[in-house]
Amino acid sequence: MTAKLKSGDRLVVASHNKGKVREINELLAPYGIEAVSAGELDLPEPEETGITFKANAELKARAAAKASGLPALADDSGLEVDALDGQPGIYSARWAGETKDFEVAMGRVEVALGEADARTPDRRGANFTCALTLATPDGACETFEGKVFGTLVWPPRGKRGFGYDPIFLPQGGSETFGEMEPDEKHGQSHRARAFKLFRDTCLDA
Repeated sequence: MTAKLKSGDRLVVASHNKGKVREINELLAPYGIEAVSAGELDLPEPEETGITFKANAELKARAAAKASGLPALADDSGLEVDALDGQPGIYSARWAGETKDFEVAMGRVEVALGEADARTPDRRGANFTCALTLATPDGACETFEGKVFGTLVWPPRGKRGFGYDPIFLPQGGSETFGEMEPDEKHGQSHRARAFKLFRDTCLDA
């Protein structure tokens, strides 16, 4: 049975990524849900051993729900580049190295695109994918997936957002996710699309 959350309920955002936690909190705010991050609760980060976004989101949500005794919302997301056979995909954060430097990660993507002779927009298609899982302490969970398609630009544009946002230009757009105001990004991002499915199913709104 799908868990239902209502205004005043508390949940854990099962992430230590400050940018991701901020975006999820902004999406939850209109519904009166009190969200605390796994980092704030000093919960350990489980090893992401899944081979899909869905598997890793479920792993993280279940671990946080069990450790905290609260419902937990976990996001696993990443950039999939057509010319790189879907890389970096579930390893998007790992491409940023131990220091989580996404300038390095974006540079690695650009080098790989050059090596693949993908220098024109028609060869630089990509999508962001987000799997969003709500888990309860009893081990039940439900996952929602969102995608947004676009092309990659170089050099990076904009200081907003986080991760690969400055090189991602959504279809039909003139600004990268790194240039957009948060409200505009929330209207079309992969995370916002997954959140809409979660909202319609799991929130008493």
